[in-house]
Amino acid sequence: MPAFGDPNAWLGIVGLAPGKHGANRTGRPFTGDYAGELLYATLLKFGLADGAYRADPGDGLQLKGAIILNAVKCLPPANKPEPGEIRTCRNYFEAALAALPKVRVLIALGQIAHVAAARALGLPPASTKFGHGAEAAAPDGRLLLSSYHCSRYNQNTNRLNAAMFERVFGRALELRGG
Repeated sequence: MPAFGDPNAWLGIVGLAPGKHGANRTGRPFTGDYAGELLYATLLKFGLADGAYRADPGDGLQLKGAIILNAVKCLPPANKPEPGEIRTCRNYFEAALAALPKVRVLIALGQIAHVAAARALGLPPASTKFGHGAEAAAPDGRLLLSSYHCSRYNQNTNRLNAAMFERVFGRALELRGG
């Protein structure tokens, strides 16, 4: 699944992998699945997208200053990647991130995305603990923010709600200015 968004983005959003009923079916990250509803509403609210999200890649939605990448390139079995898949996809993710030199802030959605982003930024995952709202600075000055994934499960169990998710994006905007 290719990255989606602004090739000159300052903000990189790292998802887990294409979802079976979302990106894998539609060809656009977080499109057509429950997680996309919160993600794209948040991007629109913070001025990081233009248009209207209608869960269809033909809806004309465009990202501004943001781009979405996945830590794993293909649909994983049971919607959870195996360690071997994560290792195999690491080079693809790192190459995609390296092709985006203007990305200064990354938001990792979930622990697997957090570990992939930390490694890509040269941060040892063992010393860069995942947690909602966690922040880490990479040796080159880029910043990693982490959030619980905006999955249906996390939203339905109230592990993540819109206000919590929006705080992470608000923090990213603050860091961009700093």
